[in-house]
Amino acid sequence: QVQLVESGGGLVQAGGSLRLSCAASGRTFSRYAMGWFRQAPGKEREFVVAISWSGDRIYYTDSAKGRFTISRDNAKNTVYLQMNSLKPEDTAVYYCVAEGGGDIPGGWHYWGQGTQVTVSS
Repeated sequence: QVQLVESGGGLVQAGGSLRLSCAASGRTFSRYAMGWFRQAPGKEREFVVAISWSGDRIYYTDSAKGRFTISRDNAKNTVYLQMNSLKPEDTAVYYCVAEGGGDIPGGWHYWGQGTQVTVSS
């Protein structure tokens, strides 16, 4: 069993930055691929980025490329999402995911409770 707890969300102006963190419980964290999804009001949950267990493979959605950076620290059981040049359309609840793959929500086994990111124009 893995529990995921996100933090770092908040309100930021367009062009600003936020760093999300996802702390995972469980001794097998380092074996899991990790990722982030987001869900804006009235929209379906969408894939943002995923990172392999070793960190050597990373997959970004097109809207995140060049602005977001995912990283992980297996010693701390934590994955990070650095978000720069934020836009109002990035406003969403951001969810940390573990154990899985691909860009559809059903491809991931564990989910955090989500953290709100709001970008004002």
